[in-house]
Amino acid sequence: MTFDQLLAQRPDLAFIAHWIRNGSSVLDLGCGDGVMLDYLQSDKQCSGYGVEIVDEQIPLCVRRGVSVIQQDLEAGLAIFANDSFDTVLCLSALQMIKDVKDVLSDIARVGGDAIVSFPNFAYWPHRLSLLQGRMPISKSLPYQWHDTPNLRCATIPDFEELANEVGLEVLECVALDEEGRPVSFLPTWRGSLAVFRLRKKAPA
Repeated sequence: MTFDQLLAQRPDLAFIAHWIRNGSSVLDLGCGDGVMLDYLQSDKQCSGYGVEIVDEQIPLCVRRGVSVIQQDLEAGLAIFANDSFDTVLCLSALQMIKDVKDVLSDIARVGGDAIVSFPNFAYWPHRLSLLQGRMPISKSLPYQWHDTPNLRCATIPDFEELANEVGLEVLECVALDEEGRPVSFLPTWRGSLAVFRLRKKAPA
C-alpha cells in the first residue's frame, strides 16, 4: 500500500504514520482490517503484529499480509515481553475498552513509544448535541446511543492526566478535524479526533 492510497482511505492514519520511524517494530492494538500495518510494512519496512477481536476483520488482515492475533485487549498483553516493540498503536479503539487504565499500563510495558487516538468528546458538535438533550453522533462517534460499541468518553485533558498516571509522557498531542487535518486553533473545541504521541517515562 502506498502513502497516497492510505491518505485516500484513512487520512487520520496517514497523518499518524509520519510519527513512525522506518524499520520500527510495531504492535497495532485493535488493528481492524490491517490497513495501517499493511502501509507500514510495504512503505516503511516496519515489522510487527496486529491484535484484533472481530471475526470478520481477521481474513482481511491475512489477505493484506498482516500477522494478526485474534484476542480481546481486555485479556491483556501477557503474551508479549517487556519492551518488545518500538511503537505500540491503539488507534480509535481505546473508547471501546472497559479497563482503559490496565490497557495503557500494558502499552507502557511492552512498547517504548505509543500512539493513541480516540474521539474527542469535547468536540463542539458533541457539546451542542448534549445542550440539545441528545447523545452526540459524528464521524468519530457514528453510532446511536443504543447500539454503540463505545464504553468510554474522554477529552484531551482527561487522557493526558491518565497517561501521566500510568507512566507515559506526552510528547505531542494533535487534534484532527473530520477530514483528518490538524487543528491548531482551539483544538479541544474543534478537534474531532485526539491523537497522542507518548513515551514511557524514564525510571526516577
